[in-house]
Amino acid sequence: MREVEIEGARSEPASFAACIATILELPLSRVPIARPGEPTVGWRTTRWLGELGLGLVPVADPPAFLFAGAWIGWYRRGDERRAVVMYGSPAGVVWDPARALGDGWALAGGHVIAALDIALARPVQAEAPTTQGAIESIWIAPSAGAPALALTEARALAGVGLDGDRHVLGTGTFPSRLPGSALTLIEAEVCESFVPALSPDEHRRNVVTRGIDLTRLLGRELWIGTTRCRGLRLCEPCSVIQGYSKRPILRPLVHRGGLRADILEDGVIRVGDVVRVATS
Repeated sequence: MREVEIEGARSEPASFAACIATILELPLSRVPIARPGEPTVGWRTTRWLGELGLGLVPVADPPAFLFAGAWIGWYRRGDERRAVVMYGSPAGVVWDPARALGDGWALAGGHVIAALDIALARPVQAEAPTTQGAIESIWIAPSAGAPALALTEARALAGVGLDGDRHVLGTGTFPSRLPGSALTLIEAEVCESFVPALSPDEHRRNVVTRGIDLTRLLGRELWIGTTRCRGLRLCEPCSVIQGYSKRPILRPLVHRGGLRADILEDGVIRVGDVVRVATS
């Protein structure tokens, strides 16, 4: 996702076009803008999206909408309305092209840009990493919001999580013992890209790795030490993780928030263990 600035007046139609351009990573000049007297979300935009194999799906209940990707939120204040880019599940504002939001604005609508044929739009799996990484640190927390506790080793429970962690105890923010809920990982290099470095109480991930691209483990089996796991989905940021920090971290962590993995068999993971893709 690449933020696109509004050129000229920061009107409702211009903010909507800028959000589309941001999500699709296109120049603003490529996106049609509703003309005076036309509805902002009208044929001019929807037919252009159709040429790209895309469409717009309205969001019925934006404050409760749970969608891990980017979508367009409509904020309203009186008779004014502006579009912003939302991200995460639960979502937060990651781009306000009109620079309009402040006191009195409330989320009052939304749209998702969706593929007209989802089978043709599925992303191609990235190539497996050729390097190995290592565990730099291990963290658990007994409940949502509790301070992160550092461990030198942890017992990994198949289908559940790390012994003593909220994902095992059912005391976290999100449901436990579901696919992709057992283990969360993040790269040390991503944490160090923040100044000061992102702390465990900000990123809230279980395992910090170094030397391996976690996004390339998506959909693959991997070894963490001698414990077999599977990378199930990206661990994208959301408004919950933003709430743990006193600085903006939601937008900088988009597509960089790490990996959610299932633990396929019981084991023990230790600081210094090798992290690698399973070849057999």
